[in-house]
Amino acid sequence: MSHDVRDRVIKVVAETLKIEPARIDDDARFVDDLGAESMQSVELIAAFEEEFDIEMDEEQALDVKTIGKAVDFIVAHLG
Repeated sequence: MSHDVRDRVIKVVAETLKIEPARIDDDARFVDDLGAESMQSVELIAAFEEEFDIEMDEEQALDVKTIGKAVDFIVAHLG
């Protein structure tokens, strides 16, 4: 399950930040490594909510700094 979630997280991040999926790995940090700006961080949360049909606490979600942590966070919400 988490492999599928990971693939979908990478797809959403690549589309939202307009970067190549190949640049994205589990340790990639949204801001420092992938260049996400604060507005894009909010867009990512909305995109994850739509992709996975979940509601995320925005404050908690903004504390998620890496791809791997985002996958864990979403898997916990899907539980």
